[in-house]
Amino acid sequence: MFEASNRPIIRIWRNPAFAWFMGGSAPFHIMGWMQRVGVGWLTWELTHSPFWLGVIAAADVAPMLILAPIAGSIADNSDGFKILRISQFLLLLHAITLAICTLSGVINVHILLGLCLFNGLVYPFNNTSRQTVLPRIVDNREFATAIALDSAVFQAARFVGPALAAILIPITGVGGTFVAQAMGSVCFQIMLSKIKLAPTVVKQRSRNIFQDIRESVTYVREHGGIAPLFMVLLAGSLIVRPVQDMLPGFSGGVFHAGAQGLAWLSSALGVGAMLSATSIAVRGTVRGLTRHAILGFIGTALSMLGFVATTSLLVGVVFAGLMGFALNTMSTSIQALMQATVDNNMRGRVFALYALIFRGTPALGSFACGMLGELIGLRITVVLGAVVCLIVAGFALPKRHTIASLMEPDDD
Repeated sequence: MFEASNRPIIRIWRNPAFAWFMGGSAPFHIMGWMQRVGVGWLTWELTHSPFWLGVIAAADVAPMLILAPIAGSIADNSDGFKILRISQFLLLLHAITLAICTLSGVINVHILLGLCLFNGLVYPFNNTSRQTVLPRIVDNREFATAIALDSAVFQAARFVGPALAAILIPITGVGGTFVAQAMGSVCFQIMLSKIKLAPTVVKQRSRNIFQDIRESVTYVREHGGIAPLFMVLLAGSLIVRPVQDMLPGFSGGVFHAGAQGLAWLSSALGVGAMLSATSIAVRGTVRGLTRHAILGFIGTALSMLGFVATTSLLVGVVFAGLMGFALNTMSTSIQALMQATVDNNMRGRVFALYALIFRGTPALGSFACGMLGELIGLRITVVLGAVVCLIVAGFALPKRHTIASLMEPDDD
């Protein structure tokens, strides 16, 4: 007999649309993380430069800084499900092109840069539309469970994907990871075609996109719960997430472990993050997630310090897992809190701002981390970032009770 706290995680799978959605997301994310490992290692093979690691990572996410608010406005004024399917098709084209260029031997760092930039241009629309579709296929009371399970699938892919990449790359080269991503994209398209949603009731269009953007910024700035959580998210995104983009440099230059070491480190991050997301999903409630978010942020900074304090791959893998657990605890808690409280007519735009911070600002962080890593070394760069995170956490802690009172509605 299941306890009450475990029932939401069982009950939600009885929803056919949610099951199809997750069934398509799983292979897409797994193959996506295979591609991510492939791109990172290909960049390192082509350049052996932390600077280029930062540039390639930035190209993949920098467009989010400009396009996320626009994507949010479009999502709130149109059918997000249609946007999701179109963007998934474009991501399929990207994976096919990347595979052809790599397997044919014509790839170089400049072509790779252009393809990563294309992916970055598509992703804001894909991510924002995804955030508007999920609430359409689950009940309000299931938000926390749905968001956490979605995160758990994504984070599980973070260790399954790199582990598969570690097996595939020695056999096929990095091109095999790009073929795998194309297959994952096809699978997700098939699953999406099985989901039948009622037509979206679109509000009367705003006078212009820029007015929509101003409204969303004002809404976030004046919300006593979302604003401080966004500040924590911003610090974590600028400082912590770029460390993941530097893993090829750590694997090759610090641990001397090659592509397989990179796969182990990436997988450890995914294992930790998946365990975190699963624990939130099992809870089935947003109560207490403010505390989880802030403590997760502090834990991330401490894990970063442990990660750079060793040259042992085994110890590095352990701290990478702890880093993944803590970082995902922060981000998933914030996302679930927002889904539970944000106004429906602002959902697309507010989550576009969330994506801008969590997905877009790491582009700036990765670029800065790559430059500093080139000048003073990756390990010292990460230490400085961890110290800044602890300082930011010191400002957030005193506000946790106020945030909780605004962001944690009663479950009844």
